[in-house]
Amino acid sequence: MQSDPKLVALRRGLLEPLVLAAVESEQRYAAEILAALQEAGFPAQEGTLYPLLSKLRRDGLVHHEWRESPLGPPRKYFSLTDTGSGQLAAFREYWNELTRMINTIGR
Repeated sequence: MQSDPKLVALRRGLLEPLVLAAVESEQRYAAEILAALQEAGFPAQEGTLYPLLSKLRRDGLVHHEWRESPLGPPRKYFSLTDTGSGQLAAFREYWNELTRMINTIGR
């Protein structure tokens, strides 16, 4: 990704909706969310992800449940709440509108 400060700020603002999207269709624990972001080409780090997951939980956008893991300690799996689904849908609608504006203005 670009290191232009304006693009960095935009990317930082995209982390929350991308995390919501990462748990939209399946429950995932933090390492799986991080892997999904990185696989999609988004440069996320654990140090940013964990505080964001806590914030999203406090805001009622995700909830978690503990599950035993055969490979070690229990893991906290995250999924969207109804409020989180609504927020993600609103973001997608807004993003599509912004994309439409960028693609049509000046043409």
